[in-house]
Amino acid sequence: MTESQNPRVYQHYIDGQWADSSSGEHFDVFNPYDGSVYARAAAGTAQDAEQAVAAANRAFPAWAALAPTEKQRLFLRAADIVERRHDELAAILAEETGCSIFFAKFQQNVVQKVLRQAAGWVLEPKGEILSTDVAGDFSMAVRRPLGVVASFTPWNGANVLAWRSVVQPIAAGNTVVVKPSEEAPISAGLIVAQVAEEAGFPAGVVNVVSHAPGAAGPIADVFYESRDVRIINFVGSSRTARFLADRAGKTLKRTVMELGGYNPIVVLADADLDYAVRVATFSAFFHQGQVCLCARKILVERPLYDEFLSRLTERAEALPQGDPRDPSTVVGPLINERAVQLVQTRIQDAVDKGARVVTGGSFKGLVHEPTILVDVPDTAEASYEETFGPLLIVQPVDSADEALEVINKSQYGLTSSILTGDRFRGLELAQQINSGAVHINIPTIDDDVTAPIGGVKDSGWGRSGPHSRDDFTELVWVNVQSGERQLPL
Repeated sequence: MTESQNPRVYQHYIDGQWADSSSGEHFDVFNPYDGSVYARAAAGTAQDAEQAVAAANRAFPAWAALAPTEKQRLFLRAADIVERRHDELAAILAEETGCSIFFAKFQQNVVQKVLRQAAGWVLEPKGEILSTDVAGDFSMAVRRPLGVVASFTPWNGANVLAWRSVVQPIAAGNTVVVKPSEEAPISAGLIVAQVAEEAGFPAGVVNVVSHAPGAAGPIADVFYESRDVRIINFVGSSRTARFLADRAGKTLKRTVMELGGYNPIVVLADADLDYAVRVATFSAFFHQGQVCLCARKILVERPLYDEFLSRLTERAEALPQGDPRDPSTVVGPLINERAVQLVQTRIQDAVDKGARVVTGGSFKGLVHEPTILVDVPDTAEASYEETFGPLLIVQPVDSADEALEVINKSQYGLTSSILTGDRFRGLELAQQINSGAVHINIPTIDDDVTAPIGGVKDSGWGRSGPHSRDDFTELVWVNVQSGERQLPL
């Protein structure tokens, strides 16, 4: 690893103040493409997490009671700041996470939309009037914020997912403590704090505590043991989520979890072949396959299979690879060496069990070639486990019914796509897919701030967007009697 000249040092953001870790230590944040030390961030401790939770808890009553137009003003100001810093924030994201400049700029555009949408949420009704059979009764269901939300934010899609993990809870009236991934503490948390501070959010509403690699445990312990933390908001792998959900059950913490997916695409015989190849290429290899919405398996009806595979292979081999800071780059580096080795292990496992590599299979540094496998048996891990990298399986099927059978036996259910010339048939098939999203003639990767994005089965529970208000509030029944209630005793 090499060191950048004078890498920037980042502190925690707690109670409206920037401060070093209580340990006084920092850890290196690496550029995944060239291995240079891009920045240094505060190495958080349990004491730092306790201070952040306490700050968030103190800030909660005033924030929950703040006039909605004041909250709206803050969200709109934050959106303007992100818009003004658009290119700067995109460059940080590309440097820290290895995403393409296109994806980095796309994330800034989505963040602006999320903030401006949240500015409208705060003006919406917070409950409803209920029907009742009791004379003289005035019955209401009122939504109230929970309190302190602990958000675990990931390194992939870091800006969008970090902002959603903050905006959705605070728009509902909660306060937040963010624990960003050690792979991207800046993009997945500290940038949010910078913008929140500049926008004028009150101290303690947004807090960020970063930590060194392998040191998340003590901070997570604080979140689970503190009675002030009401909900765990996690975006990440299903494997980690199982551990966190088990802990949540023991402490009766509410959880919201956006997890991984296997995300199949069905290419029916009446699909537009050229378009299907473009959709498959984008779905599988965007951000080097490091998006939870990326496609992992393409199921193609046999009349199109051979030609589809040939064209897809040609297109995958033509994708420019290299430095993500180069605007022409499509396939940049994976996040770290472990990610590269996982892809390699999954490829070797599949080949050992009879699969064939059609293209790819090699890597240089952390840049892994787009790889397509065929003849992959069900016993190979790549056939059923999410591989966070540019690894795609293409499989022929004899019918749409066979494709549905393959899809629905998966443990995951995040997103899926159907490519067909008959949209009504696509709608009919969509009703039979057990997935949080089904896209017809659209890639598996899609984002809309108005949509309820989230999964079923091992892909998690809870939804982003306007529907997240149900996750980050509690529903209270308020009942008023105009006179005296007739009682049996």
